[in-house]
Amino acid sequence: MAANEFSLIQTYFAHLTSGRADVVKGIGDDCALLRGPATQLLAVSIDTLVEGVHFFADVEPFRLGYKSLAVGLSDLAAMGAEPAWFTLALTLPENNTAWLESFTAGLAELAKKHNVQLVGGDTTRGPLTISIQVHGHVPEAAALRRDTARAGDKICVTGTLGDAGAALNSRLTGLSLQALSADQQAYLWSRLELPTPRNITGKMLRHRAHAAIDISDGLLADLGHILEASKLGAMLNIDSLPMSEALKQLPRTTAISLALTAGDDYELCFTVPADRLHELLETDVEVTCIGEITSVPGLVLVDHTGRVVEPPSTSIGYDHFK
Repeated sequence: MAANEFSLIQTYFAHLTSGRADVVKGIGDDCALLRGPATQLLAVSIDTLVEGVHFFADVEPFRLGYKSLAVGLSDLAAMGAEPAWFTLALTLPENNTAWLESFTAGLAELAKKHNVQLVGGDTTRGPLTISIQVHGHVPEAAALRRDTARAGDKICVTGTLGDAGAALNSRLTGLSLQALSADQQAYLWSRLELPTPRNITGKMLRHRAHAAIDISDGLLADLGHILEASKLGAMLNIDSLPMSEALKQLPRTTAISLALTAGDDYELCFTVPADRLHELLETDVEVTCIGEITSVPGLVLVDHTGRVVEPPSTSIGYDHFK
């Protein structure tokens, strides 16, 4: 791999993404030279995906390339940041031309969609591992955080929840998807392997939402991070959880458990003042109000009648070291 590293970079990565005016020097030097807006904060996040831990060995490389960038863009969306650049550290077991062509095609498709430029990285030989660091920018007064929720805020989520977890658990735990049509099963798998980072929504939440987070480890776990950081509590209505038609074909208790605890949805969970909620509900963005922030610490689940419901017995959220 080392002897071919530079030719590999030149062939597959040097011209992978469109150029940006704020990139003074990208791939081809010891460092990238970047020019960000002088009046904005730099938002930076990094994610690592390891074969057998974060993705199955038989995943289509196109989808893997796409998702590898999507998870980082989702982090930027949660901060209300505008995506700009990314770097890639790629560890490969072998120099497989067909795999690289498909992987980079998936990566490039999402990068061009969000106008982010690959500005550097590294390649080496070893177990398949992908690390992508994303960079974006956001006006300081508009940056979304976890520690700024307020009592009385409405809790909202984008899209639908639990879809990716259903696909994942059909492989990991033997969850049966037989009640679903072939198209519905394919839909769930696309939600796992081709998530949609909500960057447009993230920017829309600037100066509207108080706090936000992306749902990567499960709704209860990720909302819990907002509550812990903001030192507040929440009441969630399980009957308000947005679920796809595919997920609704599963037993209700299973569907609710997945919507509450499964990760990999990469939707946004955010809190918004009650008097600003209508502004979001009147847009084309798929937003659902599922609860309210409370001044009393702790998270309470209720149904539409107000009856308190016990949380799922399954473990809550993804544990990176489990």
